[in-house]
Amino acid sequence: MDTNILTSNGVNIEKGLELLGDMDMYNDTLRDFLTECETRIPNIVNYYNNNDMPNYAILVHALKSDSKYLGFDHLAELSYNHEMASKGNDVNYVRDNINELLVEANRIIGVVKAYLGM
Repeated sequence: MDTNILTSNGVNIEKGLELLGDMDMYNDTLRDFLTECETRIPNIVNYYNNNDMPNYAILVHALKSDSKYLGFDHLAELSYNHEMASKGNDVNYVRDNINELLVEANRIIGVVKAYLGM
């Protein structure tokens, strides 16, 4: 696996290795991240569509945490902003910025799949 695929797409592998220890654990965690995203991303959209800010906040918090662990700095920042907005019931912020969050999440999913050869 070519880590240049990750680093050239803004992934901070070093941050992930600080937390996860080695590339085997990092790669396993990337696979877990992809599995989680299969349900997490559609559920984020579902909670958004239903104006369910409490559950939306839970899922963007989880996305933020995973993103921080794996070195997806931009996705972590966007997720954090959505977490704070949804906890404050700022539906306008969420509505105005959800597309940016989803585009970045899907971009990262694509990068990880490319890296893992999926």
